[in-house]
Amino acid sequence: MKSPMPDKNQNLLTAAAALEKLPLAEFTERAYLHYAMYVILDRALPSLADGLKPVQRRIIYAMSQLGLHSAAKFKKSARSVGDVLGKFHPHGDTACYEAMVLMAQPFSYRYPLIHGQGNWGNQDDPKSFAAMRYTESRLTQYAQLLLDEVAHGTVDWMPNFDGTLTEPKLLPARLPNVLLNGGAGIAVGMATDIPPHNLREVVSACIRLLEDSTADVAALTEHIRGPDYPTEAEIITPAAELKQIYASGAGAVRLRAVWQREGGDVVISALPYQVSGARVAEQIALQMAAKKLPMLVDLRDESDFDHPTRLVLTPRSKRVDVNAMMLHLFATTDLERAYRVNLNLIGLDRRPRVFDLKNLLTQWLKYRMETVARRLQFRFDKVTARLHILDGLLIAFLNLDAVIKIIRTEDSPQPILMRRFNLSDKQAEAILELKLRHLAKLEELKIRGEQETLAAEQKRLIALLKSKTKLKKLVRDELLADAETYGDPRRSPLAARAAAKPLDQRQLAQVESLTVILSRQGWIRAGKGHMDVGQIAFKAGDEILCAVPCKTNELLIALDSTGRCYGLTPHNLPSARGFGEPLTRYFSPPPNASFRGLLSGDPTTEYVLCTAAGYGFVAKLGDMHARVKAGKSVLRVPMDCAVLWPRRVTDFAGDLVAAVSNLGRLLIFPINELSQLSKGRGTKLMNIPAAKFKAGDEYMTAVAVVPAGQTLRVTSGKRKLNLTPNDLENYRGRRAARGRFLPRGYRQVAAMEAFAKD
Repeated sequence: MKSPMPDKNQNLLTAAAALEKLPLAEFTERAYLHYAMYVILDRALPSLADGLKPVQRRIIYAMSQLGLHSAAKFKKSARSVGDVLGKFHPHGDTACYEAMVLMAQPFSYRYPLIHGQGNWGNQDDPKSFAAMRYTESRLTQYAQLLLDEVAHGTVDWMPNFDGTLTEPKLLPARLPNVLLNGGAGIAVGMATDIPPHNLREVVSACIRLLEDSTADVAALTEHIRGPDYPTEAEIITPAAELKQIYASGAGAVRLRAVWQREGGDVVISALPYQVSGARVAEQIALQMAAKKLPMLVDLRDESDFDHPTRLVLTPRSKRVDVNAMMLHLFATTDLERAYRVNLNLIGLDRRPRVFDLKNLLTQWLKYRMETVARRLQFRFDKVTARLHILDGLLIAFLNLDAVIKIIRTEDSPQPILMRRFNLSDKQAEAILELKLRHLAKLEELKIRGEQETLAAEQKRLIALLKSKTKLKKLVRDELLADAETYGDPRRSPLAARAAAKPLDQRQLAQVESLTVILSRQGWIRAGKGHMDVGQIAFKAGDEILCAVPCKTNELLIALDSTGRCYGLTPHNLPSARGFGEPLTRYFSPPPNASFRGLLSGDPTTEYVLCTAAGYGFVAKLGDMHARVKAGKSVLRVPMDCAVLWPRRVTDFAGDLVAAVSNLGRLLIFPINELSQLSKGRGTKLMNIPAAKFKAGDEYMTAVAVVPAGQTLRVTSGKRKLNLTPNDLENYRGRRAARGRFLPRGYRQVAAMEAFAKD
């Protein structure tokens, strides 16, 4: 019988059944998480140990393998990038070269790792660097702090991407480079922003922590007072906020440009980190073109090789408040910037997290102690192995004739030497590899001298490895030595200041006198100086409601029939040569609301606001001003009640208030009897029976403020009655009284106005 052949389809089905089956949602979730972890651990976040991202680490290591140390000749950057891509980092050459450029720019890195020759960009345009085929590079002396101990057994190694070479997992940094040069990166779901710091301050904090492991963040900030950026701009963040940043590992640091007076000019000599002088000049020029900087007449960029930053501002006159002008520029340009701080790092356990200052330095010191211990152990093993060889060589010299005889007569001398003189395999091999010229008598003396030296070193290494205290002292001494070699003074001065705020638009406008005209239909315009409003034309069916004199730097407020106030900018109003613009273009008043008047003055200027119901109060313009389009509710108005014309107060202590009703009752009383409020209904001016504002009801029709010694003019139709200060006494009473009737011909009062009689 023919034996059955294995079914091919059955084998395929069996193989398919053995494959892992996953729901699509689970598969995509796993795939995305793997990608996210790759971005976090192998691309975006620096390691706490050496402060480098993988691409930076590979660039530094590849350049060291090419022999591009600080004393070597420069080599084309394309050669270095090619080695990095071909051996360790199979990614795009553009990204790799940009990472190299960043490490070479002294305005980007506090302590550059690469010394560039050629065009490597400038502070105005960091991306203006030349292509890698034109530039040349080598490592800086500071970079040796990351590389000197690589070959001393201090780091773990891993295969490169194709398994043909090995590369270090981390570099044995002698200093906490992660704080010295900082770093920034955006990963999946997290980011990092680490500011650079001063080397001497960081070393001082490390030594404090070595000597006192209980030192807290507050103690460490006595040494690290704040970040230290490559530029000389001021750090204006208060010390308390900086301490909070170091305690939490997150926050923001604010930098401000440095300026000084030179004659009548203002010279900006230092800009915040990564701020372009050309960009700042453009921002200032745009404000000047828009007439938003009337106090400034000229701007010059005098930056050159000797003065990388020199922006010269020329004020309009000596009367310009330069401090106020600079505060405005700080608030509206990049002359002042805030920088986020987020100490998010990959720790020694290969997990990303946000560190506070103490935990960061503690972990780095732990890494440094382990690195030094590995270096010492590596050297100890080397010394021990060499002493072992020297012991064998010394035996050979003491028995030279017998050794030579064995070598000459035996076919396999090595095992015989090992048995005869009790040698190890390595010792016998070393004897057999000796050259004839090393058999001289002086060589024995050299061996004994080398033995003594290595024995002393071995003893010292044993003492260091067995004593944690001595190991700490060694780390401390090395830190101090590196700080002496590579340290420099702080560049970013610490000057705690409040964050700048822009000037009000009224302060920026050139001070001019205006006459603001409002029509009954709500159209507004402004003419320069004091105008004759009788010559002003209006749209058909429209007429003047009021004309108010003011200045461009004063407050201007519109009051509507619902008691809401709206802030206006006088210098932005349309010209009086046309019909103007409707106020509804600037505001959004309630439906069916109409405008009742304009108020102008400084924030302390007071006005009497009142309604026909007989209630009112004194309010300051500053309390009535509102920037929002919906305005601000100031005066509470009863339903169907009219808002009376607002009246300006000249002297709250000496002015009088004149209130008149529709029945012709006039009441005069001191204005200081009125309440001073920011909003509300106010207090009663006249004792008017509760009115429903129907025919026959009494209500208040007009109010006037009469300064001391002035005359009150009462207008009724074409008739005008002038009441002198003596006449006013006949109508004086207490606030909220009924008042006295005016003469019969003046019972229907149309208006009241106070004036000074010549």
